[in-house]
Amino acid sequence: MATINGRHSVSDLPVMDASSSRGAGYVWAIARIALGWVFLWAFLDKTFGLGFSTPGDRAWIEGGSPTTGFLKGTGENTLGDLFSGLAGQAWVDWLFMIGLLGVGVALILGAGLRIAAVAGGLMMVLMWAAELPLTTNPFMDEHLVYAVVLAGLALVSAGDTLGVGRWWGATPLVRKYPVLK
Repeated sequence: MATINGRHSVSDLPVMDASSSRGAGYVWAIARIALGWVFLWAFLDKTFGLGFSTPGDRAWIEGGSPTTGFLKGTGENTLGDLFSGLAGQAWVDWLFMIGLLGVGVALILGAGLRIAAVAGGLMMVLMWAAELPLTTNPFMDEHLVYAVVLAGLALVSAGDTLGVGRWWGATPLVRKYPVLK
């Protein structure tokens, strides 16, 4: 490291690419698995009514709608007419639940992160839009933070550490269609 008048120069400090350091790889992997669990848990709780955010009698397998509670509560919001009109529709319920399951499994396994990031990011941005205007912040909430984290997970190939991402990326299918990585 160079010295100037007996002091070290900041420009001489080693620069480390955060996505390539071993420690950062584990941090991204843990973030990936944790966020995957958030999505997968939401799917499980809404499907089986495990009593955390979904009571048993409102479970999807009991005929409940996994989207009704959230979307009906958006009626007074800026885009409330649009979102409350979608509440309880079978095609919306199915897309939402397939999205929760698919994104959760992809993140936990570490495969298909590109598609999971796009699908999960879209889900998060739509949920953010449904809540506008926000009550605790002018524009930022956890939905947007999750969307950014999802993009980061895909960009740094977070599935390669503590996941099957490296193997998945080497398969002939993914080499032919890299969007599946």
